[in-house]
Amino acid sequence: MPTCLPLVLRRCHTCASGSFRANGKFRVNANHKLLDAWLLALCTTCGETTKLTVLERAHVRSIRPELLDRMHGNDPGLAAELLQDPVLRRRNHIALDWTDAWRLDTGEPAGPAGPAGDMDREVIDVSVRFAARIPVRPVRLIAEGCGLSRAEAGRLITDGKLVSAIRLTGRTAADFTFMLKR
Repeated sequence: MPTCLPLVLRRCHTCASGSFRANGKFRVNANHKLLDAWLLALCTTCGETTKLTVLERAHVRSIRPELLDRMHGNDPGLAAELLQDPVLRRRNHIALDWTDAWRLDTGEPAGPAGPAGDMDREVIDVSVRFAARIPVRPVRLIAEGCGLSRAEAGRLITDGKLVSAIRLTGRTAADFTFMLKR
């Protein structure tokens, strides 16, 4: 689950830095019946502001009033939603860096056995659900969630004791399940 907004990877025109921090602030500009809206982000090095286009020459009546209210209120939740939108990222030529912007929430184990009892079972079925579309390596999540080293998780995959319908060695942002055989 996300803990903060990710870094926006884009080149700064002032200092040539490669990252910006979105702070959830919006700028909305009206020109008669047409609106422009931008998500503002600050350079992590020099503090220069860049504008990420959200709406461009949109007719006022075509915009949902709730969306406009959220932009006027500088809703950080809206900023998080918009940054995850692939159309907005493609339009603004940006990428996201999720390093240190998420955490693993293991929740409560199913059944009365508790965490130690679960690890003693022969086969453990686990479902991984993403609260946001954060691209991470499944091996990293599995290792962190099960208290293993990444090398040990890699050995379990090689030995066939850690199996899933998805490829565990790449990146994914989609929910998945895996089975750990002891």
